[in-house]
Amino acid sequence: MSGAGKKAVDVAFKAGKSIDWDEPIDWEYYRKGIGSRLVDMYKEAYDSIEIPKYVDTVTPQYKPKFEALLVELKEAEEQSLKESERLEKEIAEVQELKRKISTMTADEYFEKHPEVKKKFDDEIRNDYWGY
Repeated sequence: MSGAGKKAVDVAFKAGKSIDWDEPIDWEYYRKGIGSRLVDMYKEAYDSIEIPKYVDTVTPQYKPKFEALLVELKEAEEQSLKESERLEKEIAEVQELKRKISTMTADEYFEKHPEVKKKFDDEIRNDYWGY
């Protein structure tokens, strides 16, 4: 866009934002400057315009659905926070295990992981040596 065109658009944009559209039109002001015949014609056309009142029929349909989604969202958020907390604990345990693994004995490992000890004991008891 050229410099002059851009400037015109900027001025129009700023003017549109600064106009108070709820303010009543001062017809007498325009009659003095333009003439009463033309202003009366515009006033008559302006007064004949009927803008229908907006009746919101959509919000009542979707408000209950939205409220239900908010409840579902809250539940998902709580579940997510609990899962995040569980994962943080698991990460801390793995980091601790990583730090201690080089000096840890089998008994110390089995103490923290009894399910692994049970699996090994069951394999030995059943004479299953992995081959």
